[in-house]
Amino acid sequence: MFPSRARGLLDFCMAVLCVWTAYHHTPAGALVRKASAWAFSSKSTARPLLAYYDGMTGTSLVAPMLAPEVSLVRPLTDAESLAWGTHLALKGLDARAREPFAVLAQELGIPMDRLLDPVEGPVAARRLHAALEADFPREEARLTALFVGRIPARYAQERVVAEGGAPTLESLNRQLPPGFETASVGAAQALALSTAFGLAWPVSESARVTSPFGERHHPVLGMRRMHTGVDLSVPTGTAVSAVAEGVVRRASEDAVNGRVLVLDHGRGVTTAYCHNSELLVRVGERVERGQLIARSGNTGRSTGPHLHYQLELASRPMDPLKFRASVRAVSGDSSR
Repeated sequence: MFPSRARGLLDFCMAVLCVWTAYHHTPAGALVRKASAWAFSSKSTARPLLAYYDGMTGTSLVAPMLAPEVSLVRPLTDAESLAWGTHLALKGLDARAREPFAVLAQELGIPMDRLLDPVEGPVAARRLHAALEADFPREEARLTALFVGRIPARYAQERVVAEGGAPTLESLNRQLPPGFETASVGAAQALALSTAFGLAWPVSESARVTSPFGERHHPVLGMRRMHTGVDLSVPTGTAVSAVAEGVVRRASEDAVNGRVLVLDHGRGVTTAYCHNSELLVRVGERVERGQLIARSGNTGRSTGPHLHYQLELASRPMDPLKFRASVRAVSGDSSR
């Protein structure tokens, strides 16, 4: 089979490795795994499509996730959350990638500067969604139309519907012509950001935020470290609730996080709950918004009873306080 047995075996092993890598670590492989899971009615292990593009050192197709520049004065409705996510994802694109937005904005008499404005941008983005709602009733199809243009999005939507599928970002992306990768990832970012705006809070809103997101002096290690979540001061045994429906991806214990849960909410959004005294759900279990999932505690690397709550979008930690109204950080003790 091979001209040289040793060389041939090496080439064969390298080929198998390349196929395995493509299957597990590329968007194309993810789509194949999702299609196979659908065909055989099984669960897919593929990550959300956005995760393959965002967070790749030096090769990210779009800018990093952006958080709101202004504080929210009240909780957002679903439509407002979608508009905020659209506005923030648009700001992360370069001028060329913004062209589909510019075309529709011009038709509606909306200056492009207004779409990028931290205050007026979400309101203007909501007008764009309203203008497309008749042709693209599903929000994922509407986001595709905003980021790639109405004609390619309409074609993709018609193809997906003709094949009997639902117009999700992934199914629409498979039907788009080559060259729309950056735009389709922008749409996925908008969807992830809008999901973050709609998350609930894991404990009472009155719980003090004793250590906010960002770089800080670590209370145990005694040096500057990045704090990738927020610490909520609550007594041991406090009920911890799921901030949205999702699937339990991790339920374990280690020396740093203590008893920890990680929930996957889809759309590239995950949340983590650390230092619990008791875990009440198992890996693979589906949970509902507001469901009791754990009891807070003081396990792991911790200086006092609290809950470390962490939000990640496409595997990137984000400040959960940026996506909420009425929650304020205060000085105090605790954390890890």
